[in-house]
Amino acid sequence: MLHFHKQCPDSDQGNAEELLLQLLLFVDQRSSSEEQVQEIKAYLHSLRSDYAFKLDVVEIEKQPHLVEFFRLVATPALVKMSPAPRQTLAGSNLIQQLEKWWPQWKEAKTSSESSSKTIENSPATIMPTGDYDVQGLMLSDEIFSLRQEKAELEAQLRFKDKILAMLAHDLRTPLTAASMAVETIQLSEKNEDLSANKLLALKRKLFRQARNQFNIMDNMIGELLQNSQNNHAKLAVKPKPLNLCSLCQDIASQFDAKLGRKSMNFVMDVPQDLPLIYADAELIRQLISNLLDNAIKYTPEKGSISLSVLHRTNQKVQVSICDTGPGIPTAKREQIFEDNFRLQRDRAAQGYGLGLATCQQIVSAHYGQIWVDSAPESGSCFRFTLLVYK
Repeated sequence: MLHFHKQCPDSDQGNAEELLLQLLLFVDQRSSSEEQVQEIKAYLHSLRSDYAFKLDVVEIEKQPHLVEFFRLVATPALVKMSPAPRQTLAGSNLIQQLEKWWPQWKEAKTSSESSSKTIENSPATIMPTGDYDVQGLMLSDEIFSLRQEKAELEAQLRFKDKILAMLAHDLRTPLTAASMAVETIQLSEKNEDLSANKLLALKRKLFRQARNQFNIMDNMIGELLQNSQNNHAKLAVKPKPLNLCSLCQDIASQFDAKLGRKSMNFVMDVPQDLPLIYADAELIRQLISNLLDNAIKYTPEKGSISLSVLHRTNQKVQVSICDTGPGIPTAKREQIFEDNFRLQRDRAAQGYGLGLATCQQIVSAHYGQIWVDSAPESGSCFRFTLLVYK
């Protein structure tokens, strides 16, 4: 729920109260934002001599659903709730934007006050002038939260129904393969036609096969448990200043063996002078690792994979993981981020189609965006944005 703290005189109730300029200031917990937020508050305080207004501060970490509700793309952000129409200002030059819009807001409010004098001053005839009055916004907040909770519960039920069926199907294949390898080892010991050297070589080969299948099952169960947890609770994000360059180098080194087995060409373009980002290190590690693992999985031998980072604006960086695999059909680019969605080509492969849904959850929890640029037979580039820490 929003909690409104009145920061203007208590006088002039009634119609004047309804016609107050109502502002919401959205802020985050980055230390670099504190100075900018204080400057904005000080500037607004200096404007209070023009006319009274109400200012409420909303911390996005405590009410992330309001970020989506107002479709905010950057912080700090200032939302003018009333008089109508509602308007959002955001970005590092917020004070300059205020200087431009303040005279127009004042003129609009003055016009509204003049019009209101013709309305009979009684409770039955007083009407709110904004898209949302205070009570309306609070009610919208509650409704929006309830709708999100309902959607999450429905997703959990669908997840349980599908996962039980897929668990029996997907685990059967590696379990059967591992069992056959163990049985073949037992039978080979009774084969008198095999020499000692050939028997030893055969056992080693079968042991490797069995071990690989057990690893596949272990990874599948781990993925199941991880995504089951993500479906039943919101991600516990613990953001802090993070060196993305060092993290990318560390992650890339862990994929050396996989890249080598398929003789792939791997290119990493991550500038050393990147600004720190504000993110949860373990979640970002999971995000990049998941996308790299998918790129390796779907790219043929001797293909190319790249990991690059671009400092897009003073508030965001963009990470891209590209491959030379089969690509994503245009009609499916939005669906691939849905829970349990799988492309037709992937139906026979191990997994639950949960990886990209988890990636989207992680990016959304960091107030970023994720998308894919792709075309059939032309490879794919998965891109996402993260907030800069300043």
